[in-house]
Amino acid sequence: MDKQLTPEKIMQTGMAFWPAKTLLCAVEMGLFTELAQGPKNLDSLRERVGLHPRAARDFLDALVALGFLNREGDRYSNTPDTDLFLDRTKLSYIGGILEMANRRLYPIWNNLTEALRTGAPQNECKNGGADLFETLYADPTGLNEFLSAMTGVSHAANTVIAQSFPWQGYHTFVDVGTAQGDLAVQIALANPHLRGLGFDRPEVGPIFQQYTEITGVADQVAFMPGDFFKEDLPKADVVLMGHILHDWDLPTKKMLIRKAFDAIPSGGALIVYESIIDDDRSKNAFGLMMSLNMLIETPGGFDYTGADCTGWMKEAGFSAAHVEQLVGPDSMVIGIK
Repeated sequence: MDKQLTPEKIMQTGMAFWPAKTLLCAVEMGLFTELAQGPKNLDSLRERVGLHPRAARDFLDALVALGFLNREGDRYSNTPDTDLFLDRTKLSYIGGILEMANRRLYPIWNNLTEALRTGAPQNECKNGGADLFETLYADPTGLNEFLSAMTGVSHAANTVIAQSFPWQGYHTFVDVGTAQGDLAVQIALANPHLRGLGFDRPEVGPIFQQYTEITGVADQVAFMPGDFFKEDLPKADVVLMGHILHDWDLPTKKMLIRKAFDAIPSGGALIVYESIIDDDRSKNAFGLMMSLNMLIETPGGFDYTGADCTGWMKEAGFSAAHVEQLVGPDSMVIGIK
């Protein structure tokens, strides 16, 4: 007998904004940071994070039901994962990407239908404002949030790259579009023999330097200000681009890959990583939806398959290129000169 069809998956996906917004609001309010100090009862927690009496119990119990809080009697506490990843005082905090999702992405994704029909961004560009990056870099608060978000979305993959790539054969690296610098930091922590650069716009420098000092690698990794549209990339044995290429149209992607080729010696490597779409374009839903996010946020950006990227690398002159899975939806494409 054929399995009976149900609408469960349709309903779960169609209403997925309910659990998403519940979690995003908890992060925004600092709920998990508050509970990292210890369990609290309903009344105490309500006062500490500013919840209205009508909303408090349902909100907190919804987080229990979703698996983000524990409750014993009327005392609430973090789960092990929310305590590790959503406490703002810990270096393991990944909530930056969720804060950005709540403040920035949640509202503009409401215009996805218009983006699909017009092919046009739905952010500040829509009303004649500056593009995404000009807007972010002009606002210190927004820039800090964005750079923290990039660390949040990238940290797990950064750690795998730092530990799995054969770094013993190399001496120097440059992280292009380094943001807060977590990729460079993780590589340095795992490979004390390496010396690296974080390359990004000048506004990023103080944030990068603070992060390398906090993590204890300031003697291994330095910041170099620059604009990869106007300047050559710094020379290094390995060039890395994490969550960079998908921001741009195809000619720009190819230009950046060519600049990376020119920056490394024979035997050097280019590592490109992000949510690489599977070649069949049927499995990595996150990567495909990230491409829709690029539609909403950029004039020409899009995500791509591993076959796409290896093809661009070989076109630029790389002798070999292959794809390696990292963690979750992320993969890296490695090109060898």
